[in-house]
Amino acid sequence: MRDMPGGAAIRSISGFPSMLKALPQLDLGDYLPYLVNRLGNSLADQFMAGALERERLSIVMWRVMVVLAATGAQRQIDLADLTSIETSTLSRLVSRMVRQRLVTRARSTSSNREVVIDLSDKGSALVARLIPIGREFEKKAVAGVSAAELAIVKRCLRRMYDNVRRDDERG
Repeated sequence: MRDMPGGAAIRSISGFPSMLKALPQLDLGDYLPYLVNRLGNSLADQFMAGALERERLSIVMWRVMVVLAATGAQRQIDLADLTSIETSTLSRLVSRMVRQRLVTRARSTSSNREVVIDLSDKGSALVARLIPIGREFEKKAVAGVSAAELAIVKRCLRRMYDNVRRDDERG
């Protein structure tokens, strides 16, 4: 019997022990992509259930609104980059958000080919109400983690994201 993360155990199946030993091993409990994904999914699920669902918002809509609240109006192409949302997905998402009157969409004054997205008054008011709730979820997640440790974690996550992003850009 072999222990797995979370206390689960796996029994060797008769006739297959040699095959199990030949496979490479990976402890998910110590595998960074799994740990990051597990935390992110848990926080997103809690925030959805605790705040976003009643406002008919998704996590990606929330990301768009928070970025616009922090940076002001953005060209749609720049907003895609700032939110890590694929451009075609963002275009559909923005259309939905325009219908919900959360954002506005207008042609750029500098180029008729560019579209600029901005928060509407309704979107701004909603973000102002939701940011404190989001901060509370973050506060619960980092309980017991010092400010110095948290700063290191955030710095490392940003660096790792840049590493992965550079690899994506190289193709």
